[in-house]
Order: sequence, then C-alpha cells, then structure tokens
Amino acid sequence: MFDRLLKAYLTVETGEAYQPIRLTYTVSDKDKLNVALDGLQCIQRNTLPNSWTWYWRDECVDIHFESITAFKKNPNHDIRLGTLILRDDKFYINLPCFKRACTAVTFFHKLIDPNIARIHTADFINKIFAIDERLPHGFSELLKEEDLNRLLNQRLDEYEQVKEKCEKASTAEDAFAILSEYTKTEAQKRLPYAERYLFNTEEIHDPEIVFLSFYIFLRGRELVAIKRWLGETGYTLADAAEETVEQVFGSMGIDIIE
Repeated sequence: MFDRLLKAYLTVETGEAYQPIRLTYTVSDKDKLNVALDGLQCIQRNTLPNSWTWYWRDECVDIHFESITAFKKNPNHDIRLGTLILRDDKFYINLPCFKRACTAVTFFHKLIDPNIARIHTADFINKIFAIDERLPHGFSELLKEEDLNRLLNQRLDEYEQVKEKCEKASTAEDAFAILSEYTKTEAQKRLPYAERYLFNTEEIHDPEIVFLSFYIFLRGRELVAIKRWLGETGYTLADAAEETVEQVFGSMGIDIIE
C-alpha cells in the first residue's frame, strides 16, 4: 500500500485521471451528421473513412479544465480531445477521461440536432492506471458488450423493484426507509471494472438535467477510484455523492435542503 501511495497515477494532458470512456449515439441521418461534423473547425477528418479527431481549438477553445489552471497551450501543438467514428447507424466518441466526456455531451448536443444523432449510452472503466501500467489496446479489449448489458439490465431491474416497493409502501416513512436501505447497499458495492450508463433522453426533456445527472454519476466514480488509489479504502459512492452534490449545488448558490 505504501508503494502505491508514492506512485502517481496516469493523467491526460489536461490533468484528469486517465479513464477511457466511449459515448455512443444512435444515428438517424448519416449524411446530415457528416455535414455537421465537417462544418466544425475543431474537428479534422482522419485518413480512415468516417473517422475524425476532435481538437481543443476554434469552436471549443473556451472549454475550461479545472485541473490545469496554470496550463499554457502550445499554439503549434493542438491538444487532441478525442476521436469520433461513424459506423453503420452508430456514432462513437472515444475519450480518455470523464471530464472530456461530460464536455463532449454538452458541446455536441448544441451543434448536432437530436433528430440527426441522439446520445444513447456511455461505456467506461472504473479504475485509474499507474504510469508504468500496461494499458489495454482499444475499446474492444476494454469493453465487452455482453458484460456491459448484463450489468446495466441488472441495475435497472433492481431499481424498478425498489421503485415498486416504494410505491406500495403504506407510509412515506416506509418508502423513505426502503429507498435509504437501497442507496446504502448500492454505495457499499464494489464497482465493476467496466460499466455502462444509459441516457434517459426520451423521458426527460430538459437536457441540462440529463447532463447534470451524467456528471454527478461519473464524478462519483472518478472520486472513488482516486480516493481508493490514495489509500482511502473505505471511501464509498455515498461519500462521493455527498461531496459532488455539495460541490455542484454549492457553487451554484443553491440550498438543496430548501
């Protein structure tokens, strides 16, 4: 454990922990998506067909990364934020950290009509890596479709069961007790190596709520991975959720108790 405390974890250029994540969009009109992407100066086509690189410049030059307040960008070397791939009716954005994923979701939502491509899922890794650790090659090695779907469906089933119990509870206090026990149990669970997040864009029509929920979800998992790496083995999702909610709503000047 002491050796690990002395060993730094791998970070990306903008300072965040390296945690690969893949956003998947369902595409309704490939031609219009191509036109939209080619119209952005911050995106450059690659030699591979239907593949682009997203750079930190032009339309997204004002993106803020808290981890590098003293960072000086080299004007002769654009920082690559991620890669984009269009395959059949799926559009993928591959990114090296959670912060960039949250940024990408909001950035591309403003530029691409949901009727052209709609965000569907995010697949990611619940760990950080040592600087000298062997990294998996590509998302196909990292993310197994069957495992991701199995874990997602299991989580959704458990949530629906708890929701049903709360609805059938005889009193509000009983319903709250059921929900509290579920939350406590979930917070103590060991996080899986890889996980899938499902965007609820069909039921929630306010994109800001959807994207804020995504940020809180990812931020909690990022905190757990980092805190445990630093030796806080008892740090849980409940701790991370409390810290994240306080950070988000506190900075907005909102008292969530009211």
